[in-house]
Amino acid sequence: MHEKVPAVPGTRTANATGASDAGDALSATVRGLLPSLTPAAARIASLIVEDPAQVARSTISELSALAGTSESSIVRTARALGFTGYPELRLALAASAARQAPRSTLTSGITPDDSAAEVIAKLVHTESQAVLETATQLDPEQLEGAVRAVCGGGQLHIAGVGASGLVAQDLQQKLARIGRPCHAHGDSQSALTSAVLLGEGDVFLAVSHSGESRDVLEPLRRAAAEGATTVVITNHPLSAAARLADFVLVSAGRETTFRPGAMASRISQLVVVDCLFVCVAQRTFDTSSRALRVTHQALESDRTG
Repeated sequence: MHEKVPAVPGTRTANATGASDAGDALSATVRGLLPSLTPAAARIASLIVEDPAQVARSTISELSALAGTSESSIVRTARALGFTGYPELRLALAASAARQAPRSTLTSGITPDDSAAEVIAKLVHTESQAVLETATQLDPEQLEGAVRAVCGGGQLHIAGVGASGLVAQDLQQKLARIGRPCHAHGDSQSALTSAVLLGEGDVFLAVSHSGESRDVLEPLRRAAAEGATTVVITNHPLSAAARLADFVLVSAGRETTFRPGAMASRISQLVVVDCLFVCVAQRTFDTSSRALRVTHQALESDRTG
């Protein structure tokens, strides 16, 4: 029986005509897709993430043997990633491999024996890559839809737990500075009791690295059932939360030994938050400019008072 590989919604992957700029986008897309893939497709995707150069050098029959899967599964995986077939995927992987730093330097994980200088260099490199890859993953159309919803004037509730809760608070603070009232919830009960009171014109925005956290899934589901517009910021575009949302804002973050998924995604999620905030401020320029000016003056007065 053939395994179906779902296509990735809301992300910008390269095709044959865009192979030259596919590298970071493709790597980030494959990592985000991995948890949602079938076992056969996941084996192919793992090889792509671990060694894109080797996959780029492999014929479809050679990759089939390496992954222990069928050639048809490879073709379906390539198409799910936005390519017409395996040859186009190989071209993109070759470009990706050419741009990657040697694995023995900055791209290798942090070890207990690394010096402070090595930790700084590796972390800065990893964070920089997360920012660049988020730029390739964040779909402008999905962002525009989320901005329209946030600017709609209804209630806005933001939910996130743990590290994602810090991102939710950051967005709440930013929007408050431009006069957009909203509430950030760091626990499931608070989020749920607010979600069930929403309706058409309101917005419920969930932040979740995995997109599978029960703490945000149930409030998100209830908000959608009540007619609210739902937005999700996540690293995994095929997650349960992404499937529930009207608009999916995809971030990208690489896990390392000392940075589990939630921590690795924080910087990239904050990039998404900044993009959302700036677009909202643009769309409400007059009121936002006045609010920023007034709040800045109030803070300056408080500091000098």
